[in-house]
Amino acid sequence: MKLLIKNGTVVDPAGKMSGEYDVLVEGGKISSVSRSIVEKADRVIDAKGLIVCPGFIDMHVHLREPGREDKETILTASRAAARGGICTIVGMPNTTPNADNQTVVHYVTSKAKEEAIVNVYPVGSITKQSKGKELAEIGDLKRAGAIAVSDDGEPIMDMDVYRKALQYLRMWKLPLISHSEDKDLSRGKVMHEGLVSTELGLAGIPALAESIAVAREIALAEDTGTPIHFTHISTKQSLDYIRDAKRRKIKVTCDTCPHYFILTDEAVRGYNPLARVNPPLRSKEHLDAVIKALKDDVVDVITTDHAPHLLVEKYHEFDNCATGIVGLETSVGLVMTYLVRKKMLTVEQMVLKMSTNPAAILGLASKGSLAPGNDADITIIDPEKKETVDATEFESKARNTPFNGYEMTGVPAYTIVSGRVIMKGRKVLVS
Repeated sequence: MKLLIKNGTVVDPAGKMSGEYDVLVEGGKISSVSRSIVEKADRVIDAKGLIVCPGFIDMHVHLREPGREDKETILTASRAAARGGICTIVGMPNTTPNADNQTVVHYVTSKAKEEAIVNVYPVGSITKQSKGKELAEIGDLKRAGAIAVSDDGEPIMDMDVYRKALQYLRMWKLPLISHSEDKDLSRGKVMHEGLVSTELGLAGIPALAESIAVAREIALAEDTGTPIHFTHISTKQSLDYIRDAKRRKIKVTCDTCPHYFILTDEAVRGYNPLARVNPPLRSKEHLDAVIKALKDDVVDVITTDHAPHLLVEKYHEFDNCATGIVGLETSVGLVMTYLVRKKMLTVEQMVLKMSTNPAAILGLASKGSLAPGNDADITIIDPEKKETVDATEFESKARNTPFNGYEMTGVPAYTIVSGRVIMKGRKVLVS
């Protein structure tokens, strides 16, 4: 089947393209990109006024399956991604059971092939049960289909174990995704330490809990020569350390999430459970630092940390509610509204951070660009389309978003995976 996308504004930093081009797709691959393609096709999309990008990749998603299918499944997460303009999602290993073995990783890859409507890749645990004590069988995880390793949510506190993991990973050439947190500083605490936590009488997590972990992990990356990708970075000092590490050519990259460049700890007022995330929402000083680091390309990637929960788990007193929010269906609109339209980022930078860079970090060579021969994963955005976030319309099983009711301008118009149109006008087309 041939698909022809006409008259769109193609933005492909990897291919050094930005302007009006036509894109021809054949057999699930990009066939050609040219100023004018007149070849006949089975389907033609007129993308006049729309932005045509290499398919977006979210490299930090909690699938919940296996084990907590009441919260989310591989199928529903993939449908949420499709509605959100995301062609590829990468699942964290903190499922039940934990993805520290090839059986669980193989289950995710197999179930994704059967049911998912976007690309789904699993991440394996660095350590057994993500307990930070004993390395998992990383070779087995890679052979089963893991494209990265992480102990997300349960950071490794033993630096000797961490160093051995980095040394071992050099052999397998798997990226390490680091949740950087010093549990000794954050244990038993629930929000950012500052004026708001004091006024609310809630135990505060100091910004140092993140930045001290980032600093020592940078030292390990320098010592071993093994790359580290820091996920959901939220503090000024962490970003200063990462900026300096990049200047010194240490192999580090990082991502942040929309809630860290839109919301501050003020969102917790009223003990709002939908504002509880980890790392916590920070003060404006840190939010401003995140935006500056995005502009300066210190932050390489924008992820969601999509963390679906049942509302009965969320609507507890703040100290006891579940931690995390969903983001697959709002991230593109929030980035367009709060970064691109405010001229904090160019469209080219957005595509770098949501497609090109994650593909490079994860080693997905056939993604992240519209080069001929690459997978025909394409995100098309309507930059003028206005939408009010309505969680009741989500494809995700979960509704735990602090952005319900927010106005967005610039949302996905089409999601195309392997040449197949799976979303049009925010409606998922696949049953």
